[in-house]
Amino acid sequence: MICALGSAVCFGTASVLQAVAARAAAGPGSGSGVDPALLLRAVRQWRYMAGLALDGCGFVLQIIALRSLPIYAVGAALAASLAVTAVVAARLLHVRLSRTEWAAVGVVCAGLAMLGLASGGEGHRTGSTALRWWMLGIALGVLLIGAAAGRLPEKSRALMLGLGAGCGFGVVEVAVRLIDDVSPSALVANPATYALLLGGGAAFLLLTSALQRGSVTTATAGMVIGETIGPALVGVVWLGDRTREGLGWLAVTGFAVAVAGALALTRFGEAPADTPGPAVPGAQ
Repeated sequence: MICALGSAVCFGTASVLQAVAARAAAGPGSGSGVDPALLLRAVRQWRYMAGLALDGCGFVLQIIALRSLPIYAVGAALAASLAVTAVVAARLLHVRLSRTEWAAVGVVCAGLAMLGLASGGEGHRTGSTALRWWMLGIALGVLLIGAAAGRLPEKSRALMLGLGAGCGFGVVEVAVRLIDDVSPSALVANPATYALLLGGGAAFLLLTSALQRGSVTTATAGMVIGETIGPALVGVVWLGDRTREGLGWLAVTGFAVAVAGALALTRFGEAPADTPGPAVPGAQ
């Protein structure tokens, strides 16, 4: 669980840096859909690169956590990165949190504590070949969601971009569990390898676009739902994830509480742009 929480800290801090960079990279002629050029402009800024470095550290910790914890526990911990983002924004960017938002941070922590007490070990099922191909198909679907989002009204567009990003990150969570042999020949032959790469890349592209366009609160809510509920169900139904004996109710309660608390903090998907505060030194 320590690795899962460490991953949440990395992702939560990175989101503050990437949100600033995504807004700064938006040009006057930016369109409404997914814009690969936006990502290219964003990576030229040190804040975005620092955020990517933290994302890399978080991803490594996430892989370690997924090798020892059920997917539902790791997914809830990753959703809790919004609580980290809120605290980082409050401390470093002087963003003011309301009492309700501080309470939501506490709710997230309480939910994670329940999950920590109730979680068993990871399931020992390796997953079927069909499930691996399904993950690759879903990863391709994430790209189609991004392509279709540009034709939707603003509110629907933000929800679709966020949900697509969340599904992409969810594919990564499941794909890590479906890769049981890391030898080069096995990796090349495993559809889950391509699902992981495609899902992760598509999720970053959609998330970068969601940070710059539309309602960030709506987009972030969609992302939290996409990266938690679906992967948790796959872990329980197809990969054998279980709880400690007699504590299934506590795990379900903890998962629901942690996700609900994260949803209450969705505006911190882009705290620097949504809340007035002092200028960020060196902002471009």
